[in-house]
Amino acid sequence: MPKIYLSPSTQENNLYVTGGSEEYYMNLVADALEPYLRASGIRFTRNRPEMTAGQVIRESNAGNYNLHLALHSNAAPIYGTLRGVDVYHFPGSINGTRAAEILADNFRVIYPNPALVDTRATTALGEVDRVRAPAVLIEIAYHDNPDDANWIINNIGLIARTIALSLTEYFDLPFVEPLQPFSAQVDTESGRGLNLRDRPSVRSAVLGSIPDGARVTVYGLLPEWVAVEYRGLGGFVRREYLDFD
Repeated sequence: MPKIYLSPSTQENNLYVTGGSEEYYMNLVADALEPYLRASGIRFTRNRPEMTAGQVIRESNAGNYNLHLALHSNAAPIYGTLRGVDVYHFPGSINGTRAAEILADNFRVIYPNPALVDTRATTALGEVDRVRAPAVLIEIAYHDNPDDANWIINNIGLIARTIALSLTEYFDLPFVEPLQPFSAQVDTESGRGLNLRDRPSVRSAVLGSIPDGARVTVYGLLPEWVAVEYRGLGGFVRREYLDFD
């Protein structure tokens, strides 16, 4: 399963023209994104609001991540004069550039003015050029512009869904709508354990075996596979071997 470092803004002093802060609203986006990640089989580590940018970068670099995803909103040099979504990536990163392009393409579908959605190469943002993993930093519109600020506030769920859709495209995973998590029981009929797999395919790596009769938490359903978690480990199992009570 792919694993990302999820990094909503820790900038509590960047205030929205409509009230609230960049840190507050980007954490709301991350909150809404988490169920999609679990449902689609994307593991994640998330930063914490009290962290500094340096601490975020060090924690990301201490792990083994397939993508570093930073969520921010923007402000113009001349207050309130700009609008749009910018997705930043490191110029020499093939994977970072590809992730940025996928995100921008999908944001063009939901942002009111698609022409104002762009990708930008940069070596001036720490969460792009100082992390080991391929990285993207999304500036999700301008919080000093009333129209953009209101667009963010009124579309938290849609923004999160668009990011999740982009990530599944990037990682070549099926996009799964999240469910309210519920419990199910493993029933292999043979008494053997059930393989927990990295992806929804019998050709994918086996992460572990779940004992017959054990209970798992279900996060998402596909026709033949189920995204589950067992003792803190997420993955996919065959749907036919779960009893949904």
